[in-house]
Amino acid sequence: MKILLSLTALFAFLPFSSSASSGASNPTASPRHCQVPCGIYGDKMRVDMLMEDCATIEKAMTSIQTLQEDAVPSANQLVRWVMNKESHAQNIQDTVAAYWLAQRVKAPKDAAGADKYHAQLASMHRITVAAMKCKQTTDKAHVEALRKAALEFSATYFSAEDLEHINSHHGSHK
Repeated sequence: MKILLSLTALFAFLPFSSSASSGASNPTASPRHCQVPCGIYGDKMRVDMLMEDCATIEKAMTSIQTLQEDAVPSANQLVRWVMNKESHAQNIQDTVAAYWLAQRVKAPKDAAGADKYHAQLASMHRITVAAMKCKQTTDKAHVEALRKAALEFSATYFSAEDLEHINSHHGSHK
């Protein structure tokens, strides 16, 4: 059974002709946005994960600051929290590059969508830079900049219903 499922998955991704791979000859074909067109990713979930990464970065920053105030700070704990902070910031950068920019944010087909597209790119850039700054310091203003940029991006990308979901999670980080 595993072999059958594996072969089915493999054949689903093999282009047998140039029109079949793009879905041009089959208007009912599902759009392929993923690097591996799987259909399992959720955009709202990606924003929720980004917010979770922000919360973890903020907790790491607080823990680092607390440990540094100790008379004899634990080097091991400091290193672990710094590594944790770095990992979550890098995760944000990787998700922005590999998911949002490579797969989801699309260049407009005409001038009508240019403003929205540029706003989305600007938000993604602000997220990436803020994540980089989170790696460099324990200044929590960078975490807030991350959250703000994520919500700005969300406002250009999601429906009102989706935004309500995202904003309900944003309020729970503190």
